[in-house]
This record gives sequence, C-alpha cells and structure tokens, in this order.
Amino acid sequence: MPQRPGTDHLTRAGLNLIQQALSIYDADLRLAVCNRPFQTMFGLPERLVTPGARFEDTIRYLAETGEYGEVGDVEGFVRTRVHQARAFEPHYMERRRANGRTISVEGSPLPEGGWVTVYTDITAIKRQEELLRARSEELSDQVLGYTEELAQTNRALEATIAQLEEAKAELTEMEARIRLTTEMTPAHIARVDRDGVYTYTNRRLSSLLPGRQSDIVGLSFEEALGERTATRLRPTLARALAGEASVLEFTEDETGRRIRTAFTPDQAGPGEPITGVYLLSTDLTEETQARAALAQTHKRELAAQLTSGLAHDFANLLTIILGLQGRLERLALPAGAQELTGATKAAARRGGDLLNKIARMSGPREMREAPTVLADFLATLAPLARAALPPDVSLTLDNRVGAPALMLDAGSLQDCLLNLVLNARDAIGAGPGEIAIRLSEVQATWLEITVTDTGPGFTETALARALDPFFTTKGQEGSGLGLSMVYDQTRLAGGQVRLDNAPSGGACVTLRLPLRPAEAEARPRLVLLVEDTPEIRAHVRDGLTGLGHQVIEAATAEEALALAEIPGIDWVLSDIRLGPDDGVDLLGRIARRQPGLNLALMTSLPATDPLRAQGATRWPVLPKPVDAPALHALLSREAAA
Repeated sequence: MPQRPGTDHLTRAGLNLIQQALSIYDADLRLAVCNRPFQTMFGLPERLVTPGARFEDTIRYLAETGEYGEVGDVEGFVRTRVHQARAFEPHYMERRRANGRTISVEGSPLPEGGWVTVYTDITAIKRQEELLRARSEELSDQVLGYTEELAQTNRALEATIAQLEEAKAELTEMEARIRLTTEMTPAHIARVDRDGVYTYTNRRLSSLLPGRQSDIVGLSFEEALGERTATRLRPTLARALAGEASVLEFTEDETGRRIRTAFTPDQAGPGEPITGVYLLSTDLTEETQARAALAQTHKRELAAQLTSGLAHDFANLLTIILGLQGRLERLALPAGAQELTGATKAAARRGGDLLNKIARMSGPREMREAPTVLADFLATLAPLARAALPPDVSLTLDNRVGAPALMLDAGSLQDCLLNLVLNARDAIGAGPGEIAIRLSEVQATWLEITVTDTGPGFTETALARALDPFFTTKGQEGSGLGLSMVYDQTRLAGGQVRLDNAPSGGACVTLRLPLRPAEAEARPRLVLLVEDTPEIRAHVRDGLTGLGHQVIEAATAEEALALAEIPGIDWVLSDIRLGPDDGVDLLGRIARRQPGLNLALMTSLPATDPLRAQGATRWPVLPKPVDAPALHALLSREAAA
C-alpha cells in the first residue's frame, strides 16, 4: 500500500502495538513488511525481518530451529512450502508449535500478488477448552466436542468475514473506478433491454445531444432520444437484437451534430439468448468538419492540377491576341476598325481576369483561424459593405452569438460576406431595398450566418446550380465565380452553404461554420457534483462541462462520501439541502477525511437562513440558479491550502 512520505514510521509503530504477529510477502516471495511480535513469536534474527528477506530463508531457519518439530529433509520441506506459497489461497488453520504453544494462522492473498498472514497465540483459549473437558462432569464428551468445534468454527468464520470485507472494499473501489472511467469517457455508453428500455447509462447523453435528459434509466428509446432520432435508430437496434453487431452514422436533426453509434448485442456466450444491446455513441461533428475541409482541399488541388496547364496555354494565346490587336491599332484602318480592336483587347483582358480568379480559387490556400471579436469584425465589415451600396439600399447587422470571440479566418469570412452583399445589391437592382446579415448559434455546434435581401429571389435553376463555377444570371456582367468562391471557402473551413428563398420573397444564403469559442478557459478540473434533484444536477453539470471541466455526479450524501475517496478530485460542489441530509454536514465530513479538497455549496435559501450562514463561514456559497460565469469564477480560485 503506498504511504505518504514521513508516515512509514507511524504505520510501523501502529503495527507493533497489536497483539498478533503479522507478515506481508510480495509476489516475489520477499518480505514487504512485518511487526515486532512476528520477530519475537518465532525468535527470528534481524536479517529475516528486514524488508526484502526471502520467504524460503525464513522457512529454512524455522525448520532448522525445530519450529515444525522433527524435519528429516529440510530442503525438501522448504521446496514444498515455497511451492504452496506460489499457489497461495486464503486459509485458516490452528497449529501446535514445538514449544507446546498453540497458534492460529490466517492468510489472505493480495490483489497485486503476495499475501498477508496474521498469527495469533490461542494457547490460553485451548487450555480453557482442555480444562473444561477435564473438570466438567455434567457435560458429555459430545457436547464438549461440539463446543470446541464451534469455537474453532467461529474463529474461522471471523477470518472469512474479514476476507469478505476486504473483497467488498476492493469491489467497491473497482466499481467506483469503472464508473469514473465511463463518466469521463467523451462518449455516451448505455444498454437497452429487448423492449428498448434503458437499463444503464453513463449519464453523458445530454453532452452528446443537448436538450436530452442525462438520467435515462427506465426510459424507452423514444422517450430518451425523441421520436425522430429513435425512428432512425430502431432498424439498427432490431438487427442488433437479432445478433448482428453494426455501426450507424447519422446527422441529428435538431442539433446538426454528426453522431456515430455502435450497436453490440449483449450475449453471455455463443448460443445463449440476447438479453439486450450495448450502445456506444460518439460525437463526430468536428471530425466530419475536418473531413469536409480536407475533401475540399483535395478538390482544390485536383482543380489546380487540371487547370494549370490549360491556363498557361490560354494565357499565352491571350498574350498573342493582345499583341496582334496592338499592331492592328498602329496600322491605317478603315472607319470603325479601332472600335473593334478595342473591344477585342477588352475581351482578352477580361479573359486574363478570369484566369486570375481561377488561379486564386484552385491554388493552395490555408485557413488562418485566429481569435476574432465579433463586434470588431462587424464594425470593420459594415463600412466596407455599405460603401458598395446605393443610398436607397440599407444594410442591417444582427449579432445573436453569446460568445464575444470565436476562432475564425476573418479575412476569408469578410470576403464571403462582401461577395454575398454585392450579389444581393445586384439582385435588388435600382432599389429601394434591404440587405440583412444575422449571426446566431445552432446548438452550441455551428455559427450560422444568414444573408437575406428583398430582391426577386433565386430561380429554380439558380437554386440548383448557383454554387457551380461559372454559372451566372448576370449575363456578360458576371463571372459566375462569386458564390462558387463562397462555397469553396466555407467548405474549406469545415462548414456548409445552403441557398433558399426567404419567406418575404428575396434570396437567403446561409453559411454554417464550426462554432469554436476563443475565450480563455480555466484549467480543466475534476468536480464531484452533489445534488438530489436530477434537473438541477443536469443544469449545473452542463455548465461545468461547457467550461471544459469533468464531472462526477452523486445524488445522495452517502454516495458522495464514497466517491470523494477517488483520487484526482479537485472540487466538491454540493447543494445545502440533500433530502434528509444537509450539505454543510457532508462537506464537514469530507473535509475531515480529505483535507486537501476544495469545497463549495450552492443553495436557494436566503442569506439569513441559519444553515446557509453556517456553511458560508467555512466555504463559498453559490446562489441558485447557478450560471456559467459563477462556476467559472469559483473554479478559477486558488486551491485550498
């Protein structure tokens, strides 16, 4: 067992005070620790009670000094005892020593290998039993035999109970570790029975799908996931119940998140009935965004390879055309010829501009994301966009994003929005008209930017082809690369573009970019959250996980006391009212057991309430409802001394 520095001598002093002899040997059959009664009971020299002493040397010494009586083959006896030790099993026995005293020997294996053995001198007990047998004339030999047998059985039972208690403690610790592991796993782990009812969850569903409950044990598929999502997953669940393990990847409608769920039949063994299905669901949204960006990069590279050679040859032809037209202009041409050569040169220069746009679009480009303050970004965009609009076309900007700063490629986004504003201006025509840009969040996953206008809207053909390169509805005035460029840059960022017609009749272009807040976060901490109301517990947990912290949940004071023993916990945040218990008493007990933990309370009680006032004298108290800024301020404090 690991000891704190400086406490070894305290542990050894405590062991020396107990009456029984105790020894612990490790998996290599070397002495790990023993107490003084172990040395004095068997008369062992100092070298055999020093940590590291070999078990076989101790057995050899005891055999040679007559501890086991007459032993003919000492080395054979030692080999037998060493062999038994390597296959050690828990046991209880009573043995009469060569000096006439009787001891009980109780041994238990250790989880890491090795064993612990306790030796108790029971000579006095055995003498009382013999005296009772010798002097009692009223009790029959059979009753005395039963009495002795019962006494021995009770001693063996006490040893068994101690082993069971140790096993129980190990199982409790193992269960706590498994629970901690599953709750810290960035995935939803659950099990449903054959009726589609949840029998287990690691309470991570709400982090995977915001808006869902966390404690879903006892709920059906439809109640936990919602009708639409459950309907989508039901066929795969049915195949798993039939014995077919499978994986389903889908986009959840309400949040827009990409989810991958693995379905594994719960079957004890081949030929055994399937009693349910295990579900492992992970959020692939960021991975999908990265895949989309990578695919768009590959498309750009392919387009660059296909067009680079053609563009080079075409640029040479344009150069020749411009040179020939220049020579024609210097000749004596008939009336009207100068106008024709001028138009030819203008067309050639326009071809050169198109080549430059193609080069910019298909050439290599890297996203340069950086923390971008949205208010500053819009303040810079507004004058640039309004400068290109006629006086009777208005521009409105509406920012509904909660985070003040996001990770964005501000230059690319500004180019996209200016392109969309110019397209909207051209669609409105002579005016008057309105253009609106709105920024909002979608389920904490996407930054959604919509650009709407009061023009005629998209035609059916435009809705189908407007994102294709070179498609334009402006005739000779348009290059057909504006919306294509917007699509390209948005996909390169891992986003999406959607074209619609607004309910008012104008066009509506929607950009979705990955929502990545750029504000600094506190160091991630492991928080034990104690709250007996599931809805409040889910709200506070979501606030903590939203700040980047990890959470272990407890619904009762008893559960919290057990979980507080888990290594690595930084904070315990408890409600003051916990059913029959109170959080002030709970934190007091935890403080005595774990003096290094940071402790805090939360409550809806008024400041004048005696219980709240009592807790406030020792720990921080957060008033309900608890919000993210309050949690951030609490967990950013220095660790308790």
